Amino acid sequence: MSAPLPVLKLDAQTYQRSQACVHCGLCLAACPTYLQTQHEADSPRGRIQLIRGLADGIVEATPSVQKHLDLCLDCRACETACPSNVIYHELIEAYRINMDRQLPRSLKSRVFRWLCFNIMTHPARLKLALLPLRLFGSRRIPPGAIWPRPLPETFKGGGTKMTVALFGGCVGSVMFDSVNRKAADLLVASGANVIAPRAQGCCGAIHYHNGAALPAEEMARRNIDALLPPDGLEPDRIVTTAGGCGSMLHEYDHLLRNDSKYARRAKVFASKVRDITEVLDELGLPALPHPVPRTVTYHDSCHLAHGQKVRNAPRKLLALIPGLTLAALAESDGCCGAAGTYFFDHPEMAVKLAERKLRNIAATGASVCAMGNAGCAMHLRARAARQGQAIEFAHPVELLHAAAFGSKF
Repeated sequence: MSAPLPVLKLDAQTYQRSQACVHCGLCLAACPTYLQTQHEADSPRGRIQLIRGLADGIVEATPSVQKHLDLCLDCRACETACPSNVIYHELIEAYRINMDRQLPRSLKSRVFRWLCFNIMTHPARLKLALLPLRLFGSRRIPPGAIWPRPLPETFKGGGTKMTVALFGGCVGSVMFDSVNRKAADLLVASGANVIAPRAQGCCGAIHYHNGAALPAEEMARRNIDALLPPDGLEPDRIVTTAGGCGSMLHEYDHLLRNDSKYARRAKVFASKVRDITEVLDELGLPALPHPVPRTVTYHDSCHLAHGQKVRNAPRKLLALIPGLTLAALAESDGCCGAAGTYFFDHPEMAVKLAERKLRNIAATGASVCAMGNAGCAMHLRARAARQGQAIEFAHPVELLHAAAFGSKF
């Protein structure tokens, strides 16, 4: 006898999200997968219909239905386009959490999932795993990456404008350690008191977006205790340099909404989360005496633009750099295909989206593409190297640091 098909169970709030969709279709032009396949089931409104059908018991979780839902990048571009304010990501994430508990996984998927959960999200283990790549070179390793050291818990020379808790991230603290350190330099020079508590850990996004809700909840509690201690220094802002991490940190109030001990603190925590460019804009930049004579274009990380609604601050800051020319990028907020671990499960779609993004970057004539998310940078750098495209990738912080302190990026 074949195994029973899984049943999707949604709580009342999440089910209500599905009813808010009026099927207008304005999300279609914003959805990366629909633009590639032109298939209604690969669009946000199509997926909402599938999810609601699964919850109502009128649609079966067949392999075809699962394929259309799994192809979603969870980029949240549909939320920006939606006139009804449907919070789509809560639906697709609820589906994945439900399915994770019921569906068997292939050996390949289980191995990759184990590596993600047990290596990528643990900085010490990740450092060891990356050592061969650092020694022999890899398209996904940032140029000049060194063996990173933990951030100091306090930074010297900080001012009194505000106290900022710097969230380092797991992959970010290892592969993009220099970005975090340069962010701290800029914050201190802008008048902030900067702390980086050692007890913080992974934001939980890799787990949560892959359906593993319970470990993500534990990570959220750990970070709340570390960055918002009940008996310690409470920061004015909690700052991250990674769009994906920031978006997840913003969701802690939703993630822990049913936790009687942490629900209130999670709301306070989420209200303090900001992207580094927002805080530097709020503080006001230090002097920028060093020109950066480059043509730069800016790619919007999905979870920065659509998840956190941060678009203007990075462009505003880049425009202040002397000598820098900012070139407009077509489809700047279109997903590049990185989407966390998406490239592993859906490499064909991930490559198509990366190549589309790289064609648009090439059309700007820029020699540098700036972006505020580690996953985007790794994914596009690897694809550009593979196809021989001469383009540098930088975080806005690296360009601002070069202008302020004369450093190289």
